[in-house]
Amino acid sequence: MIERILPSTVVAVEAFDDPPGVVLFPEEEAAVARAVDKRRREFTTVRHCARGALATLGLPAAPIVPGERGAPGWPAGVLGSMTHCAGYRAAALARTGDIASVGIDAEPHEALPSGVLDAVSLEEERKRLAELGAGRPEVWWDRLLFSAKESVYKTWFPLTGRWLGFEEAEIVFDADAETFTARLLVPGPVVAGAPVSTFTGRYLISDGLLITAIVLP
Repeated sequence: MIERILPSTVVAVEAFDDPPGVVLFPEEEAAVARAVDKRRREFTTVRHCARGALATLGLPAAPIVPGERGAPGWPAGVLGSMTHCAGYRAAALARTGDIASVGIDAEPHEALPSGVLDAVSLEEERKRLAELGAGRPEVWWDRLLFSAKESVYKTWFPLTGRWLGFEEAEIVFDADAETFTARLLVPGPVVAGAPVSTFTGRYLISDGLLITAIVLP
């Protein structure tokens, strides 16, 4: 499903349940030694997806250990992003020479809990969401905004190593094209010698899920 919003340079593998018998590397086992069962299942399956993507790229399986702020540590020559929510796990990987960064996020297609939208959005974003909701009420735009910002952060962090707050990127959706633009409100990363001030992404809504993805060339 997620491959519909990713370019051919990015390999994605997804799962809609947790297959039995998946074995973690010792380094990964140590990272979830005290985790509750739900967290362990998410952690294990999403790494199973990532190793499937590595295999598609012609690369051997390798441990993917959480690093700073939980960012996955990828093998040399590879970059990627992972996501999981109820009923869905996915990993998207590419060779480092093909893209600069990628960020993906999946969420249940339902409203955000009360109060969350105010915490993760700007006033102008909330105004635009209200307009979008009036025209297309079948979409939970608040959750889609949250997902887009998660994808922004996952694209941002590997390039900068810095935190990016929800209020530091402004999202504008194009509902007809099913795309979005993220304008960075702080100095952006430098890619190939040029500063980056915006990310562009795509989204899809299907089977009770919404998925966002950003691929930075």
